[in-house]
Amino acid sequence: MLFFMLRGAGVSLSVFFLTLLFSLPLALPVALGRMSRSIPLRAVVSFYLLIMRGTPLILQLIFIYFAPKYLLAFLRSNITNISNQTFWSALEYLLSYNRFTAVIIAFSLNYAAYFAEIYRGGLESIPRGQREAAKVLGFTKYQAFFRILLPQVIKRILPASGNEFITLVKDTALAQVIGVAELFHAAQNASAREFSTTPIFAAGLFYLVMNWAVTVSFAQFEKKLSYYKS
Repeated sequence: MLFFMLRGAGVSLSVFFLTLLFSLPLALPVALGRMSRSIPLRAVVSFYLLIMRGTPLILQLIFIYFAPKYLLAFLRSNITNISNQTFWSALEYLLSYNRFTAVIIAFSLNYAAYFAEIYRGGLESIPRGQREAAKVLGFTKYQAFFRILLPQVIKRILPASGNEFITLVKDTALAQVIGVAELFHAAQNASAREFSTTPIFAAGLFYLVMNWAVTVSFAQFEKKLSYYKS
């Protein structure tokens, strides 16, 4: 039992860190697109945010894993003028990915939407006068953003980001929906084999420890950035 639980915990940690690796950088251009003066760009980004935040993550997981298979079958049955097997093999290769990859794609797209709104709130909370002052002092937009605005934004968004990190720890359990053997999936199987709820409680303890580590880490980050006064 312990081996399967540890392996499941490793999968859960992988989902957690890979989601952050992709969603945190992706959220920045999404936030900037949401704030863009371009109406078409803003509309596209707003639609993406509506879909990601307005539908359950569990539904997004199922869609992202199964949709390519149905799409390929649909194309094969409706596009009859292409008989080149190499084309279909290449298309099948592009549309095929394993369950774990589907989980990372779904989680990253979902959490990027939430982090984007957190970023936007942080950026819009900075007084416009700071941008104008940076321009007067000779800073480029790039320099002003990364050297003046971003440090303040990071300080302001830490509490909301911490909440999302904690939610992500718990959401990793949803990976089992498409058959990824993460921690909670392993705990359920062990519980069924041994007719005991001990593995379930052990999994709960793991999530608690993970979230304790996240909480402590964010508290330390906030303390280090406390010299950025609002």
